[in-house]
Amino acid sequence: KNGISLKGGSTISQQTAKNVFLWPGRSWLRKGMETYFTFLVETIWSKKRILEVYLNNIEMGDGVFGVEAAAGYWFNTTASDLSQHQAAAIAAILPNPRNYRASPRTNYIEKRKQWIIRQMNNFGNLDLKEE
Repeated sequence: KNGISLKGGSTISQQTAKNVFLWPGRSWLRKGMETYFTFLVETIWSKKRILEVYLNNIEMGDGVFGVEAAAGYWFNTTASDLSQHQAAAIAAILPNPRNYRASPRTNYIEKRKQWIIRQMNNFGNLDLKEE
């Protein structure tokens, strides 16, 4: 309606199943297979394992897959050595890493990054380096 394209939000389990087991594209067959693989993933893997696979396979830029690769690409470091601000900047480019950049940041990404940092601090006890 009104020329606005709406996209549904997929769960991390759905995105993991899609990214690991399926080909790019859209079809009813693919959606059915995504549902099947999501069920298998959630049945067989723990939530921690699903998140680990997701973070190692998610697209984080044009041709950049996984948080480790994103840390190297955007900040020339490893994922374990990211500062809180760097980690938040990488998280801020989702869900559209082809159009947003973790560095240098736009106003939008900077605002998202600050929101993410507030959320991270709300959970406390994060083992991230200060910038």
